Amino acid sequence: MTKLDLLVRAIGKKWLWVQAALAFAFLYLPILILIIYSFNASRFNAVWRGFTLDWYGSLFGNAGGTIATSSSAGIVTALNNSLLIAAISTVLATIFGTMIALALERFHFPGRKAVEALLFLPIIMPEITIGISLLVFFTLVFRIVENLTGIRLNLGLPTVIIGHVVFNISFVTITVRARLAELDPQLEQAAFDLGANEWRAFWRITLPLIWPAIFSAALLAFTLSLDDFVVTFFTTGVGSMTLPLFVYGMIKFAVTPAINAISTLMLLASLLLVLSSFKVQKS
Repeated sequence: MTKLDLLVRAIGKKWLWVQAALAFAFLYLPILILIIYSFNASRFNAVWRGFTLDWYGSLFGNAGGTIATSSSAGIVTALNNSLLIAAISTVLATIFGTMIALALERFHFPGRKAVEALLFLPIIMPEITIGISLLVFFTLVFRIVENLTGIRLNLGLPTVIIGHVVFNISFVTITVRARLAELDPQLEQAAFDLGANEWRAFWRITLPLIWPAIFSAALLAFTLSLDDFVVTFFTTGVGSMTLPLFVYGMIKFAVTPAINAISTLMLLASLLLVLSSFKVQKS
């Protein structure tokens, strides 16, 4: 290899590092700026007027802050709705996703390949497609129910929860199934040989071994549900405002550092949940 080839290779490696640095800067520099300006004393993000924590205090109705917002009550309500939706959808998606993972990994049945293909659809499909499909589905079902019973149903927290369960089941199933594929089937067979039935073998052998994956999948589902905007936007109704929708509504009226503060807190919460999920999954 000539000196020219070595020089070209060295320049190529340095150029790749420069490209990677620019890509990461493009992705994460706006997030860093958002976090910094959440401590801005000015009401406008374009002007830096000094450091303050008043925007964070105002989110929770702290009267001691010099900067006050009239939306603290709405933020608390939206946060409660987000936590309620995320908690219920996580529990349901974790239960159903674990059951589907066990069925796909341990049993062979007609339509198994079709079920596997359907599980990947919520992951590869654009969220706006899922949201519109759910909206059309709920509208059709509500119309049929009203024609048959005269009961008028509307979009609300239950429809949002169903929507979140729909796309979270896939992530839970894939995570739990990956752990099931790593298990030694002879462990369960040994339990059967010692007189345990399928139910006891599951509780004593399978469940303790896949529990880290189940917990990791639940944390991932909770994070996705807490941060979701598109599916929630199409399936929500009156009285079911979530935190991402509330932030979007604030942006339409005034972009203040309060929005940066909310976004920073959501970012930290999501980051902690994802890191916890990875740590549990590796255990």
